[in-house]
Amino acid sequence: MASKATSIDIAYRAGVSQSTVSRALRNSPLVNLETRQRIQAIAKEMNYKVDKNASNLRTQNSHTLALLICEDPTNDDSLINPFFLSMLGSITRATAQQGYDLLVSFQQLSSDWHADYEDSNKADGIILLGYGDYMDYAHKLEKLLEQNTHFVIWGAEHNNKSVLSIGCDNHQGGLIATEHLVKQGRKSIAFLGDASSRSPEFRDRYLGHCEVLKNNGLKVDKRLQLEAISTESSGFDAAEQLLDKGIAFDAIFAASDLIAIGAMRALKKHGINVPEDVAIVGYDDIPVATFANPSLTTIKQNTQLAGEIIVDSLLKLIRGQEVSGMLIPTNLIVRQSCGNIEEN
Repeated sequence: MASKATSIDIAYRAGVSQSTVSRALRNSPLVNLETRQRIQAIAKEMNYKVDKNASNLRTQNSHTLALLICEDPTNDDSLINPFFLSMLGSITRATAQQGYDLLVSFQQLSSDWHADYEDSNKADGIILLGYGDYMDYAHKLEKLLEQNTHFVIWGAEHNNKSVLSIGCDNHQGGLIATEHLVKQGRKSIAFLGDASSRSPEFRDRYLGHCEVLKNNGLKVDKRLQLEAISTESSGFDAAEQLLDKGIAFDAIFAASDLIAIGAMRALKKHGINVPEDVAIVGYDDIPVATFANPSLTTIKQNTQLAGEIIVDSLLKLIRGQEVSGMLIPTNLIVRQSCGNIEEN
């Protein structure tokens, strides 16, 4: 049986040092492009495979990122918010493009997901996605900072400036959604979603919503803000509570698509037509928004760009490069759930 090719064999064939081979196979810019391509072609011809375990021992790096997803209440057994499935796909692709492996770990909110991934050499850095209640996870972020762990979170800007956060511009999203409803002639717009500090992303969407109401001389009626988490059942219950109050409303801005779809079910149950009687705008543009009846007007978050920025930012942090948080712009996707009731 022929012995496996080694980096020494490749170095001999290429007429370079073993260290140059090692750098070339890592795609290091310290080796010029022509030499890199020649060495990589020889390695492929010789069916050479990098021994990642040996490489990791030498560099003290795992060349792996960890993606920790916290459970969400859902209508199925996945316990993953559908929005985060698209984020998972984009982060996986972005990690592969950077030549890294991705370790995906599903975490319960009660578990110690702030465990020392780097100290155990499981991963060089951590991405936190879908962390639940802000108050429940804030102290764990402090623990990560104390351990000098490299990590990035997807979400609203954190109070602690040492926490690197990448998120969508939720305030802008709230502005866009409510401006669209106002332009359609809607004057009594309810907001379904938690607007407290426990849900900073939903809160920012609500603040943008309120700003548009005030700028257009419309009343911010606290009775039209109903608590809801990002599930269809919660949206259904919130809409039922809204109807029970007996307050007139002609539109709903839901803090997520799942909430919006649940609210549409409640309205249909009571014989209220969407969009003729009540217009609805959601948030996230999850796949089911297209297939809802009527199809859902929503605020789209650019998950492909988000995944690329999250991975790039974390790698810069790991390498000790300067990096700062970022808010990604949103845009409105207009569908059937928000039609005109008057010409403007």
